[in-house]
Amino acid sequence: METLVCKGLTKRYGNRTALDAIDLKLEEGKIVGLLGPNGSGKTTLIKLASRLLVPTEGSIEICGMEPSEKTKAIVSYLPDRNYLPEYMNTNELMELYRDFYQDFDSDRAVRMLESLGIDMAMPMKKMSKGTKEKVQLILTMSRRAKLYLLDEPIAGVDPAARDYILKTIITNYEEDATVLISTHLIADVEGVLDEAVFLKEGQIVLHQGVDELRSEKGMSVDEYFREVFRC
Repeated sequence: METLVCKGLTKRYGNRTALDAIDLKLEEGKIVGLLGPNGSGKTTLIKLASRLLVPTEGSIEICGMEPSEKTKAIVSYLPDRNYLPEYMNTNELMELYRDFYQDFDSDRAVRMLESLGIDMAMPMKKMSKGTKEKVQLILTMSRRAKLYLLDEPIAGVDPAARDYILKTIITNYEEDATVLISTHLIADVEGVLDEAVFLKEGQIVLHQGVDELRSEKGMSVDEYFREVFRC
């Protein structure tokens, strides 16, 4: 079954085209890398899927529905910046998530928080940047969603924290869900990906299974990315 379907999806900001008539289908049960340099349209696509933006042209569907209040109930979104109230602690944040999302699994969240030794009584403002990002990811992955949208989840953390974040992602998403990870740090995420979607100047230049890509191109996803984008 297809979780995310885009047909001729276009988004313009004034005279600038962020996404240019893209067609994309993502199936359930896959971890997909949304790969491209800054300004390629990754965040725009994620915001369209999470209903923070609306298309200029074309369509986008989540589990057969246009983005709406119904799809918000099955989409778990992690933005690329801190969005949680600084005065709240993780106990209060979990209560907030329980109120907003019927699919929030408190037991799953507590297990992950305890595994990191995070003081659930400590307010966010007293946490380090890395700890805040881990808390945000834990809350996002503790929902039993159909689509997880993760915008640059490892960009601001150290290598050891990246390993924890990726392990958290691959061990805590629902089996019939789709995980879409937007990133430009290809080498770090390549090992967890089933598929890669390459975005360049608002267009999809490749959508392929990572094993197939390695076999056909004779190089890693990261090496191919560097060749395509000359970085």
